[in-house]
Amino acid sequence: MKLITHNILTSRCLKGVTNGYPLKILAEEVDKDNVVDFNKEFIQRLIPKMEWNVLASAAKDFGVELPAEAPQPADADDETLKKIHHAALEIEIINGHLECPETGRKFPIKKGIPNMLCNEDEVDSK
Repeated sequence: MKLITHNILTSRCLKGVTNGYPLKILAEEVDKDNVVDFNKEFIQRLIPKMEWNVLASAAKDFGVELPAEAPQPADADDETLKKIHHAALEIEIINGHLECPETGRKFPIKKGIPNMLCNEDEVDSK
């Protein structure tokens, strides 16, 4: 699971959960050397769509320091854009869990795929 995916996942479907975001990453196996071709224009378009504080916090947990505030896409230098690219697209959690911030419910990540399926009795049937 890449950090770009983590940025959109939530556990709002669980009973009693009002926000369920961001999910805490409990990584057991991480690939930080995954190589993805850098596309400056894609990263510039991605920045405004990301929850910046969530990306920056997750990136920091994996040793990547991003600016505290989201840069303006057109004004960001290539070095900053490449750090964002690395954090969002090249760091991959291979095995571990995602934890709901409200309930503590853990969702497994196996072979890079997060399993966000809930048991029937856990689902809020609004």
